[in-house]
Amino acid sequence: MLGMFTRAALACVLLFGSFAAPARAEDTLDKIKQRGTIVVGVKNDYKPWGFVDPSGKIVGMEIELAQDIATKLGVKLELIPVTGANRMEFLNQGRIDLIVATMGDTPERRKVVGMIEPNYYAGATNVLAPKSAQLKQWADLKGRKVCAVQGAYYNRRVSQLYGPELVVFPAVPEAMNALQGGNCVGFLFDDTLIVSTLSAGDPKWQDYEMPLVSEDPQAWAMGVKLDDLDAPFGAFLKKLSIEWHKAGTLVDLEKKWGIKPSPFLQEMHDKYKGS
Repeated sequence: MLGMFTRAALACVLLFGSFAAPARAEDTLDKIKQRGTIVVGVKNDYKPWGFVDPSGKIVGMEIELAQDIATKLGVKLELIPVTGANRMEFLNQGRIDLIVATMGDTPERRKVVGMIEPNYYAGATNVLAPKSAQLKQWADLKGRKVCAVQGAYYNRRVSQLYGPELVVFPAVPEAMNALQGGNCVGFLFDDTLIVSTLSAGDPKWQDYEMPLVSEDPQAWAMGVKLDDLDAPFGAFLKKLSIEWHKAGTLVDLEKKWGIKPSPFLQEMHDKYKGS
């Protein structure tokens, strides 16, 4: 009887132990290949990195990067528009496989998603403002209404340092419309978009400027689930990012989309081209 009891107890331990053991994280790279499609979260309101063209198609520099990833994997590309507020949530919910959406690489975000290195771009913080506002320094924002976008990493920092009253919108178009409607003295955002907006030659922005010195330089990263960072999918993306820098792919795309040359991209190209 004792032997039978011991064997039964052992069987129970093994059974429940098997349920308790953590399952191996699903290989996202295999899943993408089996599905035949990679689903990428991109911006559709951040010209020229990701925006909607007159035909209704999402195009831009980051869209070309997403397409290159799909092409090298031999799969189709599906694009899902995301915002700063929902892109990490979409990734961790499994609604997208990858983020390529002007995402700043911060220590806080690294706790939530895996950041692919080397980073593929970089920007900094500034404001778009009417020339009539006569902003000269960051301290001029104190106590004044400033339009911003939900989820932007620099919102908290600028609030704490300079004391503006942030009026937060869900996406870029709403914030820029509010700026033009006179609801705020400036639009707080990444200087890459501001420079692009001012250099596009659109008459509606001819009386606007980027009056301050850009602060808080921030690299951008592709984002994957934390489990994927050191798995095959993360390894593939890291290798591809190196190839983009080495071959000058990112520098060429920057020129193609009329983006002001980035010192960061040139530095990275110089770093990897001889490797």
